[in-house]
Formats: sequence, structure tokens, C-alpha cells
Amino acid sequence: MRSMDAAERRARLGVRHRLAAGVRGDAVEQIVQSMVVLHATDPATVYLSVAARGVGIEPGHVEKALYDDRTLLRMLAMRRTMFVAPVDLVPVLQASVADALAHKQRKTYGRYIEQSGAVTGNVTAWLNEVEAEAHAALLARGSATGAQLSKEVPRLRTQIDTAPGKPYSKPTNITTWVLVTLGCEGRIVRGRPNGSWASSQYTWAPIESWLPEGIPALPVDEARAELVRKWLRAFGPAPVSDLKWWTGWTLGEVRKALALVDTAEVDLGGETGLVLADDLESTPAPEPWAALLPALDPTPMGWQSRDWYLGPHRSALFDRNGNVGPTVWWDGRIIGGWAQRPDGEIVWRLLEDAGSDAERAVAAEAERTGAWYGDVRPIPRFRTPLERELTA
Repeated sequence: MRSMDAAERRARLGVRHRLAAGVRGDAVEQIVQSMVVLHATDPATVYLSVAARGVGIEPGHVEKALYDDRTLLRMLAMRRTMFVAPVDLVPVLQASVADALAHKQRKTYGRYIEQSGAVTGNVTAWLNEVEAEAHAALLARGSATGAQLSKEVPRLRTQIDTAPGKPYSKPTNITTWVLVTLGCEGRIVRGRPNGSWASSQYTWAPIESWLPEGIPALPVDEARAELVRKWLRAFGPAPVSDLKWWTGWTLGEVRKALALVDTAEVDLGGETGLVLADDLESTPAPEPWAALLPALDPTPMGWQSRDWYLGPHRSALFDRNGNVGPTVWWDGRIIGGWAQRPDGEIVWRLLEDAGSDAERAVAAEAERTGAWYGDVRPIPRFRTPLERELTA
């Protein structure tokens, strides 16, 4: 069995994730494809993840790819997490993850509506009618906010109490439920936000705005196998447990998908990992590199087993729910954290001594990152101990 130690995995990470200086990309779509998808729960992450891997790219280039060229699309996928994906990957994500998520969402929301007694008769049929009305309204308008749609489709304002009699009870209308479900089904998509690139106040648009014929249907097994190939190409070698965590599938579903993919086992230093069978060649180590990655960046969030690049820094850089904050990287491993202060200054702290070359490289990346922000001052959606400390 071939061995791939931590040093080799770090070399692959630097090259394949476009973080080493010589492999950074000059096109937004190129960068996203390298990472399979970009995390987008925090809107700023998309832009800052591109910034860390790009050369000659500005925020406007990301907006153009998302909302003008529409070569990228924002959607809920793995682990019910928001991602930005290349449009040619959308059918794979839809069949492998989003369809099942839509089914689960509709079942959950339908149960809440039925238990509330707000709707008489067949709740499923009623909900289908409301969804169809909302989709039709979007097709007619081209784009709209949830509030605008609820004026045109009055049933979107139906109030549901999901916790009757509880101290935290707070009736809510079903607008977001319906729009999220339609989004999971691939019938509508989050469009341009109101405000800066860090805003999460999105408009909605019909999927036909991005894909005129809608999302092509794929067999679920074929789609899952293709997603596994994409992930292994970007994140392999890795143990099966990492793939299970990243996809959110059951172990049985992961194994079924892997049975359709040509893989090889490798020794990760006492643990067995998987890599694509045609991807066993060594990756030459790039020149030492530094990077400032944002909160929820896809690199640190790509694996569940993180000791080989994280070391002893978990408590400072992750919140209690496992969300990573802004991280400082040197040559394939995390050595510290960073933050943007309210005045725009980029501040950072190393949690270990990496040498003077590392400090100079990190300082240069901090200056580059500060220039990318301009006047935008986003606050990470999930605050971590070191990020809070640096901005106090």
C-alpha cells in the first residue's frame, strides 16, 4: 500500500487548492472548480475564498460570474449548507443531495402546517399549490424578494406556530419555508443581494434565469459517484469518514457511491485513506506559501479529520459547533488566525513560531487582503475565540 504522509498531503493541498503562489488562478470559475464548491453560508466567504486564491481578481469579477454571466449558482447542498457551485456541477448536486433535501424540507414544513390546524383539507396539495403560485409569480416578475412575493401570493403570509404553548413560541409566515423548498428542488435560485457583496438579503429568481431548460435530471447513483470523484480529486487522499462527513450521506450511501468509483487505498500514517486510482503520483512540494483564509473557507472545512494541518489550534480557531474562523496558513498548515477590525485594518496573530520568512509572507497577504475589502466591513457569521479577541 502506498504511503502519503502529512507533508505530501500539504503539498497537494497547496497546489490543488490554488494557495501556493505559482498556481493561483486568474478566473473566478477556475478557482471555484478547483474547490468543487465554495462555502456560502456567510456571503463574504465566497469573495474572500476567491481573493485568497486569485491573481488580478476583484470583488466585481465574482459578482459578474454570479449575477451577470451566471456561470456560478448559489444553492443548498451537502449537510443543508449553502454553497456556490459551477453551473455545470448543479445537476450533480441536485440529484446527489438537493432532491433528498427538498423532500425532507417539504415533509417537515408540511407536518408543522398540519399540526397548526391553519390549513384544512390536504396539506400536501395545498402546499404544492402555494409553491406553484410562487414560482409562477417569479417567472412573471423575473426576480423578487420574499416580501414582494408574499404580496402577490397571499397564502405565503399564512402564519404557523411551530412551538405552541412554549415560552419561545413565535408564529411565523411560510414565505421562507416555501422559497427554501423551491430552491432545494432547483426551481428557483438566490439572485443578486440588496447591498454590498457581504449582504445576505437576497432576491429570488426562477432557475430558468440561469438554466433556460431547468436543471437536467441525473440518476442519483451516477450523480453521487461523480461528486465523490470531484471531492477525491480536490481533497484526497482522505479516510472514508471525511467523505461521509462532507457529503452528509449515510455510510451505506457513501459505500454505494464509492463502489462506482475507481479508487486506491493509501496509508495516511496509521489510518487508511482513499485516493482516485489514477491519482497516486507524488505532488512536488511548491515553494513555501502563506494564505489568509476566511471563516468557513472550503479548505479547512473540507475534512473532518484535521490534525494533519490544524495541529493544536482548534480551540482558538473553531466555534463550539465546528465552524472555522479566519485562519493563517503557512506551507500547508494552520499557524494562526486573523480578523478585520471595524476601521478596516487586517490584524493577525501566529499561534506558533514559523520563522521570519513566514511572518513576512503573512504580512504581505494581510496587506493584499485589506485591499480586497475596500470599504466593506463584514462580521463573520460564526464568531470564534481568536477572531473576537483580535477585534475587541
